[in-house]
Amino acid sequence: MIDLRIEAWNAWAPDLDTPAAWQAWARSPHVVPDDGQAQPACAFLPPMQRRRLGRLARMTLEAAWPLCGDDEQLPFVFASRHGETTRTLALLSDTVDGQPLSPTRFGLSVHNAIAGQWSILRGQRGESVALAGEADAFEHAVLEGALQLAAGACSALVVVAEERPPPAWAQWIADVPFSYAVALRLGGTGSSPTAADWRLQPGRNAGGTPCAWPHALDFLRALLVHEPTLEHLWKARRWNWRRLG
Repeated sequence: MIDLRIEAWNAWAPDLDTPAAWQAWARSPHVVPDDGQAQPACAFLPPMQRRRLGRLARMTLEAAWPLCGDDEQLPFVFASRHGETTRTLALLSDTVDGQPLSPTRFGLSVHNAIAGQWSILRGQRGESVALAGEADAFEHAVLEGALQLAAGACSALVVVAEERPPPAWAQWIADVPFSYAVALRLGGTGSSPTAADWRLQPGRNAGGTPCAWPHALDFLRALLVHEPTLEHLWKARRWNWRRLG
């Protein structure tokens, strides 16, 4: 059982780039069109640095950047089930075609590259963690963030991001309805009088229907519409969320 506080949140998806847009989506969740062309602005970065970022990295930074103050050093937890699928497919295609592989493209395709880019671009010198989970990677990322709080951090950033897969992989990746990044700033309970306290209780899955939405999106929906509880099931695991107070 873990108690924590959502001090702040931010998220990005195609056509969902403002709090008002996400509030409207939370009241009526739906699949938003995503042709892979919409890109987060990342206006806080110089153009040269923006050009080096893949779409998944831009989504992650766009969601997380406003949640960290300029002078703050916060633990950073990045989670993604599928990672940089677009870059990886491009590398595999070059291999099949007998083309030389780009060291830069390869370096930016590995799973912890986005956490590394965050550390470099923000000048963050603290802990950073990259997780590759299953459909409940969101809960595992929150657990990691809670461990950072237990180790003494005043707050921690948790970001879960997925990119709509290239068409060649669409038949094997069915759990990304559209590209999204959800960022949460976690703090200990009682750390901010205007934030929301939650309790996360893991347990065993004795049967039920898995959530229709990715867990990060479903939690954001519940957060915004003030649902008191929600439950996420995946394989043998049951994750119970309950709002405190």
